[in-house]
Amino acid sequence: MLESSRFWCVLAVGLLGGCALVAPEPEPVPAPAPVVVPAPVATAPAGPVVDHAAEEAKALLAQAETDVQRARAKRALWLKAWEDLVVARKAVAAKDHANASLHARRASEYAQLGLEQLAYPAVR
Repeated sequence: MLESSRFWCVLAVGLLGGCALVAPEPEPVPAPAPVVVPAPVATAPAGPVVDHAAEEAKALLAQAETDVQRARAKRALWLKAWEDLVVARKAVAAKDHANASLHARRASEYAQLGLEQLAYPAVR
């Protein structure tokens, strides 16, 4: 009889232990709270607003003026360089900085090419 009671104890512990091995149901996870991002506060700029496109256009125009002047002094100025310089001046006056930069670069390039052309012989 002692043997059978031990059997039942082992069986009961095994069954109870088996129940303990079953994973408990997970608790529902609460949804994360929504993240609130504060809106940026509009503040007045500390200094004057600098328009980089305008500054670049003016600098390129000044360089083009110098290049065209050098080419003109050496009688190597191309007509297209002069035309682009005039268009760049008008674009800066009209605050069309993209076109001003484009034409000022072209004017400088054509003036440089005119100066480089002096290195070649006039006639073969």
